[in-house]
Amino acid sequence: MATKRDFYEILELPKSASDDQIKKAYRKLAMKFHPDRNPGNKESEEKFKEAKEAYEMLSDPQKKAAYDQYGHSGVDPNMGGFGGAGAQGFGGFADAFGDIFGDVFGGARAGAQGSRGGPQVYRGGDLRYSLEISLEEAARGYETQIRVPSWNNCDSCGGNGAEPGSKIETCTTCHGQGQVRMSQGFFSMQQTCPKCRGNGKFIPKVCKKCSGEGKVKSQKTLEVKIPAGIDDGMRIRSAGNGEPGVNNGPPGDLYVEVHIKAHNVFEREGDDLHCNMPISFATACLGGEIEVPTLAGKATFEVIEGTQTGRTFRLKGKGVKGLRSAVPGDLYIHVQIETPVKLTEGQRQILKDFDKSLKDGGHKHNPHEKGWFDRVKGFFN
Repeated sequence: MATKRDFYEILELPKSASDDQIKKAYRKLAMKFHPDRNPGNKESEEKFKEAKEAYEMLSDPQKKAAYDQYGHSGVDPNMGGFGGAGAQGFGGFADAFGDIFGDVFGGARAGAQGSRGGPQVYRGGDLRYSLEISLEEAARGYETQIRVPSWNNCDSCGGNGAEPGSKIETCTTCHGQGQVRMSQGFFSMQQTCPKCRGNGKFIPKVCKKCSGEGKVKSQKTLEVKIPAGIDDGMRIRSAGNGEPGVNNGPPGDLYVEVHIKAHNVFEREGDDLHCNMPISFATACLGGEIEVPTLAGKATFEVIEGTQTGRTFRLKGKGVKGLRSAVPGDLYIHVQIETPVKLTEGQRQILKDFDKSLKDGGHKHNPHEKGWFDRVKGFFN
């Protein structure tokens, strides 16, 4: 007879594990090795049974105490230990399995209803549509039309999925219930009928046009309203415009995911806008009023005398008013001083004379230059 594995070893836990850790470990193993997720895999089935037995014992405080003190003999009903309580100890297991039931079957049975008799009803799947719009459209709001998949009743079979003139039979496997009962030792559960896939009916001769689905795919046009202030990556839900449900189940939803195109002038950061603006060398030196673009048109601001490249000016309220914002964000102008190119001989001479006059005036005209050279000297010394 094979030696039984230690319950803590099965759940991959130390003996000091808490009730919550035991429960989490069992949930993980149950979802991994459940027979419905591993059909026909005997090794997974045995591991599932092992995990189930380990959790049954360790989730019960009295059985756990007996097992911790006496090992397997403390919970074996055939050895007269505490395990003689046998059938009374299933409460903990049932509680835990009730918690993970939706996790184990969530993928295959999402949205299923009517589990007590009758065909299973499933909600349709959700659809996603990616919509690209400009920054201006996102800021001001936008209305457009999109083409999305649609499903109509098949005009050949009238929506029942059977070839015209043929009959639809009650499923002989589930007798029209859409479910079959599976037993594993003391544990019994229902699962979707593999023959009719939960429909409760069997179609011997499926409709050629719709392949037995009862619906044919087409396209429909929807009006979409993009609210002002929407940001990149946000989604708009259109209820009921997803895939159709199964067995008259409710349809899924359509999610329109908004993506904002890169802009030639602005970069958006939340509700704020950023703009790199070149200014002339003379404007940086002398200061003056310059004109800048905004999403609402043109605006002016004052460049102060002696502005250095990289300096940022803020125009309050010239950004984007976000969906959840009471006031618009700001526009940040990042100044970049443009070096003149393709100079004439006369211009070059003017610059040489100007540069000489700056040097004759000492470091007062170039305070940053003096500080930089001082740091360089210190570095080499």
